[in-house]
Amino acid sequence: MRGADEWAARYARVALGAAFLSAVGSRFGFWGEGFQAFERYTAEVNSFLPAFCIPFLARAATVLELGLGLGLLLGKHLRWVALGSAALLALFGAAMAVSFGVKSPLDYSVFSASACGLLLARAQAPSGHASRQTTAPAEAAIGQRLG
Repeated sequence: MRGADEWAARYARVALGAAFLSAVGSRFGFWGEGFQAFERYTAEVNSFLPAFCIPFLARAATVLELGLGLGLLLGKHLRWVALGSAALLALFGAAMAVSFGVKSPLDYSVFSASACGLLLARAQAPSGHASRQTTAPAEAAIGQRLG
């Protein structure tokens, strides 16, 4: 990566990492109502799951968001952290869509943030890795055969 791509990846890392850490901070009362309010929200988002799952999900989400947020900001194991971020956000968006309708995760840009994680992971792939290669040569070859 060079120049603008590095800045874009850095911006994505900071934005996603700060969002995760902000959510965790809210659960511990830095801004927000605290962990009990988060457990109630977890129950609303996962309304399709049995009630006994909610405390585990709330704690698991908190641990994952703390680890992913720190990993993004520190740049440790970035490709895997970015993929984990994308997966967690996709699961959260899917749960929101099931419980509240698809408008909710769209309004809160949950799927957009998940896509940001995927793009960040792709940007971190080794330069010779297949996920970094474009299909342009293949598309050009097909175009020459058809043309």
